[in-house]
Amino acid sequence: AVWRFGWDALRLTAVCVVTCVAAEFVSRRAMRRERSIGDLSAVVTGLLLAFNLPPALASWMAAAGALVAIVIAKQLYGGLGYNPFNPALIGRVFLLISFPVAMTTWSGWQIPVPAAGVDALTTATPLGLVKTALGAGKPLPFVFDGAAALQFFVGVRNGCIGEVSVLALLIGGLYLLWRRCISWHVPVFYLGTVAVFAAILWWVAPARHFNPLYHLLTGGLVLGALFMATDMVTTPVTKTGLAVFGVGCGVLPMVIRTWGGYPEGVSFAILIMNAFTPLLNRMT
Repeated sequence: AVWRFGWDALRLTAVCVVTCVAAEFVSRRAMRRERSIGDLSAVVTGLLLAFNLPPALASWMAAAGALVAIVIAKQLYGGLGYNPFNPALIGRVFLLISFPVAMTTWSGWQIPVPAAGVDALTTATPLGLVKTALGAGKPLPFVFDGAAALQFFVGVRNGCIGEVSVLALLIGGLYLLWRRCISWHVPVFYLGTVAVFAAILWWVAPARHFNPLYHLLTGGLVLGALFMATDMVTTPVTKTGLAVFGVGCGVLPMVIRTWGGYPEGVSFAILIMNAFTPLLNRMT
């Protein structure tokens, strides 16, 4: 993130982590509960929230999102282990609804293979560009070939500070799998469902849809699949439940990307499936 966005990445990360830890300390003390900052879950929430923010977001907005994530989404439910929704995603959605312009303002990036008549410098994300072009009845705004896929994979695209480098996310995800902090079920079913859904759309209307690799490499899909949808507190406890959870997380963002009003839908998809977790546990 620092390599791609500079010191703004460190600024947002520091603000979110410090605010989350301070909010947890104060709220636990106000509720007369034992201190919990030593488990470092507040640090994780701060990191994940920062990863879901655009680089130019104001520090006070990031702090507001961190307060909502800890105080409302986590501590009011009883703290770690009792929260039904992912706190970092609650903080992000709060910011997206409260400050939509700031949360969708991006720095410039270079389209690897610009189409004719399209400015190579833009302040939109790849998903935003495609959504805008198709909504206006125009063709796909750029060419997505092997060169573009490689640049998207390493992080040469726009987006939130923690989502752009799929390479870095995969390294982190493989480390978590090796340490057995997460299971493979949710990421595999999540990403697999997106690939199948995107392949069907591409096969039906190739002029309006990119291939599945585009959907896997853009937006917060990999970040969500490896680090958000695998949260053990807000996901099912059975292997079958995790598989169904992953499929649901894969279908919903593709529906939102294709027919919804937002160009991206990862946050909403995971939060909606969080709500189904008790039912999936009961069924499986």
